[in-house]
Amino acid sequence: MTPLLPKRERPWQTDPGHIHDVPEPPPMPDEQEKVGTELPAHEVEVLRVAGEARPPHGDPAGVPEPSEVKVPRALAQEIRRAIKRYPQKRSAAIPALWAVQRRYGWCSPEGIVEAAAVMGVTPGYLQSVASYYDLFQLEPQGEHRIHVCTNISCWLRGGDGILDDFVEAAGVEASGHSSADGKLFVRGFECLGACDIAPMASIDERYYGPLEDGDAVAAIEQLRAGTEVLPGKRLEDRGAAGGKRAPADKRLTKHPLNKPKRPRPKRASDGAGRSARTAAAKSKRTSRPKGGR
Repeated sequence: MTPLLPKRERPWQTDPGHIHDVPEPPPMPDEQEKVGTELPAHEVEVLRVAGEARPPHGDPAGVPEPSEVKVPRALAQEIRRAIKRYPQKRSAAIPALWAVQRRYGWCSPEGIVEAAAVMGVTPGYLQSVASYYDLFQLEPQGEHRIHVCTNISCWLRGGDGILDDFVEAAGVEASGHSSADGKLFVRGFECLGACDIAPMASIDERYYGPLEDGDAVAAIEQLRAGTEVLPGKRLEDRGAAGGKRAPADKRLTKHPLNKPKRPRPKRASDGAGRSARTAAAKSKRTSRPKGGR
């Protein structure tokens, strides 16, 4: 107990938590009319309709019959290969949706039905997975997809400016839109997990970085021309740290724990002694009488 206040003048004993000092809360929605803030009639109707239980629009779609759905052979083979990698076929939903999106440019309703027919699941299940993940597109978008990272590492190194350069060079209205000719789609993305090459961007599922001024314009021109995009900036073209034939770290090779153990040289006496012991054991076995212990 603090000695600064007399024992009988400590407020927390008569008003624990100072609950009587808290201001009055705002009126509840059902009490708003008392203070002259009644909701408009159209808003009340919207709230009433939203609160009512509505029946579903027909029965849910079942599992499509493979004989009734024409699935491209390449798409079906890719989905079947993905199914074999998992103990349960439902676990292959994401690879199957990626296969659909790569083939059609987006997760179209027809493509989802084709994937569902191959996997033996309902289209609604695949639709629920595709609507949950941000990188699955449920509407048609540009042929080439550009995602520019704008998270902390890329932002500190000018990621927002790189995104503006891509938007301007592609001629799109804003981030998250496609160009008028349907060739390019540009959007900012929160994190692409490549902070070591910040600022960076994903172009057609390939990582590029670190990006500099002018790289956005060059990348857009190369995409439209159908040529290689940003040679030397693609992550998969970069070699391992130190190169393939980098010399070993001397601090590791000289450490006592990493030094190879040399085999102990054999001595002549060891061989002779071992031979003598072997011969004595054999003679002892042969000299033992039969049936004796």
